[in-house]
Amino acid sequence: MKWFPALQLIRPANIVTAISDILAGIAIAGFLFPEMWNQQLVIQILLLIIATMGLYGGGIVFNDIFDIKEDRLSRPERVIPSGRISLKKAKILGISLFTVGILSASLVSEFSGLIAATIAMLSLLYDKYSKHNKFLGPINMGLCRGVNLILGMSINTYLQPEYFIIGLIPVIFVAAITLTAQKETKGKNKLAIITAMILDLSIVVSFVLMAYYFNLNLKNTAIFLLVWYIINAVAKAKAILNNNPLFIQKAVKMGVLSLIPLNASYVAGFSSIIMAFLVMCLLPLSLYLSKKFPVT
Repeated sequence: MKWFPALQLIRPANIVTAISDILAGIAIAGFLFPEMWNQQLVIQILLLIIATMGLYGGGIVFNDIFDIKEDRLSRPERVIPSGRISLKKAKILGISLFTVGILSASLVSEFSGLIAATIAMLSLLYDKYSKHNKFLGPINMGLCRGVNLILGMSINTYLQPEYFIIGLIPVIFVAAITLTAQKETKGKNKLAIITAMILDLSIVVSFVLMAYYFNLNLKNTAIFLLVWYIINAVAKAKAILNNNPLFIQKAVKMGVLSLIPLNASYVAGFSSIIMAFLVMCLLPLSLYLSKKFPVT
C-alpha cells in the first residue's frame, strides 16, 4: 500500500486533534503533572495516544469506504474513488487501525479497552447509518469525541464517575461542527450554522459550571477558551455571510482544528498553563498537516 495515499485517507491533521482529546482527558483525571509520572504512567499515556490514533484513523477510513458510491459522483478526487487505494486495501487498513486502537487501550486496563471498543462501534454506526440522519448524525459524531475524552480519563481507575459527565461537552461541540458540515458540498445551511453557534455559547457556560462543580481553574482556562471561541465564531460568521461550499468547508475545517484549543482549555483548568501551552503546540502541527492532507 502506498504510504502517501494512505495518509491522505486517514487525515493526519484530524488525528492530531484526537491526541489532544486524550491529553485533555488525562488532565481531567489528574494525571497530567510530569512530576508525578513514572515509567508505567508514561507507557500508559503513550498507549492511549496510540489507541486514539488507531481508532480515529479507522473511523475515517471506514467513512470513506461507506461513502464510495457518493464520492464517485461528488468527490471523485478522493483516495478510494480515484483508485489510489483499492477498496479492499482500504478495508484492511481500517480493520488494522481499529485493532491496534482497541489492543493498545486494553493494555492500559480492561475499562480502557471497553471504551476503545465502544468508540470503534460508534464510529462504524456513524459511518454507515447515522450520518445520513440530521438529528442522530451530529449526536453520534459528538459521542465519538466525548467517549474519546473519557478514554483519556480512563487512565485513572479511581476517578469519581461524575467526572465522566464532562464528556458531554465535546458531544455538544462536535455536534455543532457536524451541523455546520451539513450540505457542505451544496451550501444553503445558514440555520444549521446559527444553531451551531448557539451550541458553542453553551460550551462556554459549561466551563463556568465546571469551575463551580469540578474545581476547574477558570482563570487559567479563560485565554484558551477565548481563542477557541474566536476561531469558531469568525469562521462560522463568514460561512453565514458567504453561505457556499468553500466557506462552509473552511468553517468545518477550523471547527475540527479548534478542538486543540478547546482541549487546552481543559488542561489549563485541571493541570497547568504550561501543559496547556504544550497541548497548543499541536495546533501548528495540525494546521501544517491540514495544508498537506484533507480535513473534511
